[in-house]
Amino acid sequence: MTPQSSSIAFTMEYPLDISIIVPLLNEEESLPELSSWIGRVMEENHFTYEIIFIDDGSTDRSWEVVSALSKDSPNIKGISFRRNYGKSAALFCGFKEAVGKVVFTMDADLQDSPEEIPEMYRMVSEEKWDVVSGWKVHRQDNAITKNLPSKLYNATARKITGIKLHDMNCGLKAYANEVVKNIEVYGEMHRYIPYLAKNAGFTRITEKPVHHQKRKYGKSKFGLERFTNGFLDLLSLWFLSTFGKKPMHFFGFTGILMFLAGFIITIALIWTKLYHQSHGLRFRQVTDQPLFYLALLAVVLGVMLFLAGFIGEMISRSSADRNSYNIREKID
Repeated sequence: MTPQSSSIAFTMEYPLDISIIVPLLNEEESLPELSSWIGRVMEENHFTYEIIFIDDGSTDRSWEVVSALSKDSPNIKGISFRRNYGKSAALFCGFKEAVGKVVFTMDADLQDSPEEIPEMYRMVSEEKWDVVSGWKVHRQDNAITKNLPSKLYNATARKITGIKLHDMNCGLKAYANEVVKNIEVYGEMHRYIPYLAKNAGFTRITEKPVHHQKRKYGKSKFGLERFTNGFLDLLSLWFLSTFGKKPMHFFGFTGILMFLAGFIITIALIWTKLYHQSHGLRFRQVTDQPLFYLALLAVVLGVMLFLAGFIGEMISRSSADRNSYNIREKID
């Protein structure tokens, strides 16, 4: 689902070269160093820029630090949530505010290096990539709790999405502005923004090896449950992108197969019983056979799946965005 029906041409003029969106939760120690580091890189490369800090309900002094930094620099902006909504909500609001030609996302914990920004900017602005995802080749995390689960997670994501990225969940990414204006990040879908972009028609997606640093302050806000949740989110996103506007193709087809299988098995059991009975052979009552009840279950489930697909189709056809499409260009 996309929030707009038409896209913004990449050739249009943007007021700034770069927008950097930084979601944060209880990162008061790292914010001054991060903003100073970003500012230094921007000035060295003569970029016009903005930094948008999204405070996702921090309970420390993070928002006070952001407020102080914004008074010292007109390039620093901020949004503060009243409570913790999650990274996807932070990115959604950041994307909405971003006005740079190229939009970056990066974490606030100093593990992502701003030194990578100039080259990633060039890849988007000159080589015309829609999305450039960071690839933490040498991760500075615990090998058991982070590295191994991450490799399994990314291998699964590559298989399902068809996007050949080694590190789908890397926080450091660069997007053409029109990409972030034509996707909707919700729930915990921040892990799959490249896949959201692909489904919106932005297929020029690549990656760049980036330097990954050890966490300097505090501790990680994510546990092992993120891999389980991430896998479930991936399945949801795959299903919605594949059958979201045609649910009958999945539920109806599956329901018909189950109904036919159950019906055929039931007829076969009845015919076998009648054949043996008519020829004086030994036979079992149809109702004494477990397979008969499995066949009835298949028939009932098949009908239910078909009805689920029919209801889903009715909901899809009455949806307000059923004819929402991303238009690349238009000539009148």
